[in-house]
Amino acid sequence: MTQEPPVHRARHLMDPNAPRKAPDPEAIARLQRVQTWVMSVLVVTTIVHLSGGLGIAAQYVDEDALSAGIGLSVLAGAFGVIAVASGLAIHKRSLVSPWLLLGLLPGLVSVYLVLR
Repeated sequence: MTQEPPVHRARHLMDPNAPRKAPDPEAIARLQRVQTWVMSVLVVTTIVHLSGGLGIAAQYVDEDALSAGIGLSVLAGAFGVIAVASGLAIHKRSLVSPWLLLGLLPGLVSVYLVLR
């Protein structure tokens, strides 16, 4: 009786005779931390760009429609607060935080420039 030579599989393919080891819990925790930070950075920067766009749009409203410029500025501030709150929520922090005041910055700058 002849034995078959062992099948040589490419390294990237699964070998049913040699299952992988269970992942390290520390490695899983590190991966989750990185995923959380990446997700929060993407969400916050996307919403801050929206907020900044609304603030810039407020500068291009006609001078006789001052209320529209102020309204866009208020929306810019509201979206800034939403951006900070979403970052806090992703990191499972309390939403009642002094960091929310940072979200008002785009709206305040926009109102200042509209009224100037």
